[in-house]
Amino acid sequence: MDCRRAETYVLNELRQHLSPTLYYHGLHHTLDVLAQAQSLAEAEGVTDAEALMLLRTAALYHDSGFMTTYIGHEEAGCELVKRTLPDMGYSADQIELICRLIMATKMPQNPGDLHLAQILCDADLDYLGRPDFWPISQTLYVELQARGMAPDEQKWNEGQVDFLQGHQYWTASATARREASKQARLAEAQARLK
Repeated sequence: MDCRRAETYVLNELRQHLSPTLYYHGLHHTLDVLAQAQSLAEAEGVTDAEALMLLRTAALYHDSGFMTTYIGHEEAGCELVKRTLPDMGYSADQIELICRLIMATKMPQNPGDLHLAQILCDADLDYLGRPDFWPISQTLYVELQARGMAPDEQKWNEGQVDFLQGHQYWTASATARREASKQARLAEAQARLK
């Protein structure tokens, strides 16, 4: 498996083909998810080299479907994985696992008991428990506005409260790192509604 080639390929494709109105789901998000996935994998004690490479590949490809579609981008990302990674030395089993990881990030997240999927899901929504939650969530709101998919600000804030209340981190490491701060963001979101 030629991970460097897969990485170079997808990063070049994302740079060239992602819409400039993907204010949240842009290349910066993919790189953030990659960094968080690697950090969480280390914290979770994942040491198997192949597992780490497959997680890295899944993180880089997890939102690649946005190059062609907004709704159903996870499926489109899996199609890209299936079309391109065999030529880069990935086996059918490795490709299947990468697709399982990508599909786990579809809302509502569903990683099941697959540890790598839990890590990727937590990395994907890591910002919920970070100090930069508000500016990042605003980029999602603006992205949805650009597509005519955003509710008014009151409904958006209600949705933020609902999302934060319904969200759970899947790994012990993400829970330890982010849950307390996420609860603080929830309290702030609830205060905005009053």
